[in-house]
Amino acid sequence: MHCQRFDLRVHITRHARERMAERNILESELHDLLETGATCYKDDARLWIAKEMPGRKDNLVCAAVILEDKLVVKTVMHHFQWED
Repeated sequence: MHCQRFDLRVHITRHARERMAERNILESELHDLLETGATCYKDDARLWIAKEMPGRKDNLVCAAVILEDKLVVKTVMHHFQWED
């Protein structure tokens, strides 16, 4: 998978794939999330990307990612809320 938004190849960790399976998040939904979700940077390389997904009733879906020579998806969450 390639993310146009960051112009990087996407690497989904084993942990993230397991969380996606548990939470019934499809790879196509993850791709949409990465391309169009709201971002919140922790620092220059680490950020969260979150989006309310149509048809899902579990609040925001969020991916914790790292920008390296590729976009590394560390985990995928649901029932996510931005901190104030």
